[in-house]
Amino acid sequence: MTEIIDLSQELHPGMPIFSSLPPFQMSVHATHEEWDHIDSDQATPAVHQLSLSEHTGTHVDALSHMAIPNAHQSIDTMPLSMFYTSGICLDLSHVTLNQLIEIEDLQQALTQHNFTIQSNDTVLLYTDHYRKTYGTENWGKNPGLSADATQWLGEQHITAFGVESMNPGVRHVSNNQVHKICGQLGFTHYENLINLHLLIGRGRFRFIAFPLKIRGGTGSPIRAVAIFE
Repeated sequence: MTEIIDLSQELHPGMPIFSSLPPFQMSVHATHEEWDHIDSDQATPAVHQLSLSEHTGTHVDALSHMAIPNAHQSIDTMPLSMFYTSGICLDLSHVTLNQLIEIEDLQQALTQHNFTIQSNDTVLLYTDHYRKTYGTENWGKNPGLSADATQWLGEQHITAFGVESMNPGVRHVSNNQVHKICGQLGFTHYENLINLHLLIGRGRFRFIAFPLKIRGGTGSPIRAVAIFE
């Protein structure tokens, strides 16, 4: 039996957003009453108007977001095969706030579940940061990849990696380098994933996370899922 696990955050006004980005906003644009010319004080939403950045909630970064040499590789030009891959999830739930995840941590997690990274994999990193800190003052203090670990993942010829936090690296330590290395080596990453604890110990899965086709986009919100057959 096919099992589909939702890996995406809910979008709603007031949700935590990276500090330099605009907030998610949602308002009623048109109601059923307006369409049917009904005089009513109730606003029954029929169409909502949304305002958000490309990097809101669970999203993927385009190569153009991460490195100048790939500035032409916007989200609409990246091949769809990058968003439909085999996936594995590594258990890194022992890491602490602002801790750098190093090559040795990744290798130990691979050994723990007898995983081997295959070419074009998506590698998800479970730190339990979402369940522990989402909506708290520690949300922005996530563990994240070091530059060396990011380089090592790229050398395994992965398509992407994914994290539960809004930064793939540790902010003000490795985060900028992590973005640049992804862009330079031509692989991407997903931010703000959820439910990664449901993937641990389950083996390989199909990972699907198609972006919106935004012309010239530097990224896109996604509905990420893991599928077990």
